[in-house]
Amino acid sequence: MIEAGVVLGMPRATATELVVQTLFGAATMIKETGQHPTVLREQVTSPGGTTAAALRVMDDHKVRAAFISAMEAAAVRSAELAGG
Repeated sequence: MIEAGVVLGMPRATATELVVQTLFGAATMIKETGQHPTVLREQVTSPGGTTAAALRVMDDHKVRAAFISAMEAAAVRSAELAGG
């Protein structure tokens, strides 16, 4: 997300601060509400809006599948390093 901000013309420090605040806000909402992240995302995603457009591109590029595969690889490697 930081790199995207830089590509779009933001200074790196600004992009970094915006991303940090976005992630902090999202994590705080999840913790304070106890709601599933998908529920919270649906509450702020307007049909045809900017978030919907971004999510559509991420789905097209299979970002969710990539994250799941990365976590699985990390779990496998963790077990290997632990001797199991």
